[in-house]
Amino acid sequence: MTIPTGALRGAPPPEFVHPFGPALTAAGCADPVRHARWLGPLAAAARRFEIVRRERVAHFLAQLGHESGGLTRLEENLRYATAGRLCAVWPSRFATEADARPFVGNPEALANLVYSNRNGNGPIASGDGWRYRGRGPIQLTGRANYRAAARALDIPLESEPERALDPWVGSLIAGWFWWENSLNRLADGGPDALKDITRRINGGLHGLDDRRRRYDAAREALGPFPEMLEV
Repeated sequence: MTIPTGALRGAPPPEFVHPFGPALTAAGCADPVRHARWLGPLAAAARRFEIVRRERVAHFLAQLGHESGGLTRLEENLRYATAGRLCAVWPSRFATEADARPFVGNPEALANLVYSNRNGNGPIASGDGWRYRGRGPIQLTGRANYRAAARALDIPLESEPERALDPWVGSLIAGWFWWENSLNRLADGGPDALKDITRRINGGLHGLDDRRRRYDAAREALGPFPEMLEV
């Protein structure tokens, strides 16, 4: 899919940013320093990828808010304290607590196991699971996804995956992923689209209640968002 053109650091107009800021806060990014770092990049990415209607913005910020814990978790946390918890989260990988015990407190080994031979990753020994773990506000995961984002955005993410942590790059990735997965079309469906959007991002319905709370809060904060704004 051809992505919209636009400058990486292009500034969206004030009438777009002004309601975007309170919505970002409502979606869970309340820390003023973090908010200041991410507001411009996220608004610019939203503008570039046509996330310019009230429903689109509300869904976009709600999903990013959940995936990143309000922009506080920009790198996937794979450090588990107990074998029982590992079995609960990864039942297909760990049949017993004895199987899981070597991976307690060992996030690199865990990532290389659970993400091996998936999403373009190689086997355990390749280290791809850890190298291409979830990063950025959308939690981009897997070598194939890093490669696709790199090609689409002309950013060397496959060779430098940590660049996804930069606010400008991470925001562009989030916007590109949204566009690439046709989430604007789904978001135009309003509140009823939440489950379908969550499945596209998460693969299931994990955290649906939290996503819904963030969506409702962001939508309310947007108020009479300027939906007539031209892309």
